[in-house]
This record gives sequence, C-alpha cells and structure tokens, in this order.
Amino acid sequence: MEVITVADLTSVSRTTSSLSTTPTFLLPWNLPLFSAILAGALAQFFKLFTTWYKEKRWDTKRMLDSGGMPSSHSATVTALAMAIGLHEGTGGPAFAIAVVLACVVMYDASGVRLHAGRQAGLLNQIVCELPSEHPLSNIRPLRDSLGHTPLQVVAGAVLGCIIAYLMRNSN
Repeated sequence: MEVITVADLTSVSRTTSSLSTTPTFLLPWNLPLFSAILAGALAQFFKLFTTWYKEKRWDTKRMLDSGGMPSSHSATVTALAMAIGLHEGTGGPAFAIAVVLACVVMYDASGVRLHAGRQAGLLNQIVCELPSEHPLSNIRPLRDSLGHTPLQVVAGAVLGCIIAYLMRNSN
C-alpha cells in the first residue's frame, strides 16, 4: 500500500508545473461551481439577519430551512448561470442549460412551493381547531415555510449575480 503525503504532492506539483504553464491544484478552480456554492451559503447565512430584523430574535435554524429572505435556491442557480456566462460566454449549451434551470427553480420557488407552504399553514390551522379527541389533533404540524415571495426570489437572484461577478473579478 502506497501512502502519498502533502510533501509528495507539492514536489510533484513543482515538477509538473515546470513542464506545463498551468499549476496543478488538489481541487481545480471551477468558477461556476464555487460561485454557486458561495452564493447559496451566503444567502442561508443572511437569513439569520433578515429573521432578526423581521422577528427581533436570533434563530439559527433559519440557516438550514427553506423559505425566507433571500432565496438561497435563486442565489445558487443565478450565480451558476451568471458565472457560466462570464466564464464561457453566453453562446454555449452550458449557459443555456443553466438559464433554463434557473428559470425553473425560481418559478417553482415563487409559485408551487410558495402555494404549498400557504396550504400547509391553512391545514395546520384547521388541525389546531379540531377537538382534542379527534385522531388528527395530535399530528405534527406541516412545514409552512417552503417557498418564497417574488421579492425574496429577486433578492436571491441579485445576490447570485453579485457573487458570480465578484468571484470572476477576483480570479
């Protein structure tokens, strides 16, 4: 069994970098991937502050929940599409796929999932009004924060564009 250490990798990297013009990294730089991950993570982190602003309380669970301001789904897919457009141009099939994916995700977030969340809220209210002897009166409430308002989707999309642009300029 052969064990490779970091020292081995750096010596191999130095050897291969002298042979080629591009340096070798353990994890290759992928602008679209890193932009999308960073935009999604930042959107989730910002939910801490938007929840505090709206409800005047810190709720760390919001960093892992869906729904809320800004939309992390919108930030992720918009950063992906924007980064592909900035990196490879807008004429290729990768950009077309990313734009279609972004449109579907944002439409779903502000349409289907938003309305499913509203329906869940109504169902929770109905269950709460049931008499205590009813068999459904003790079920766990449905999650009602599923989707996003159009403003939350736009805020996520703007965040995604900004992150992709800044990541492109930092490269």
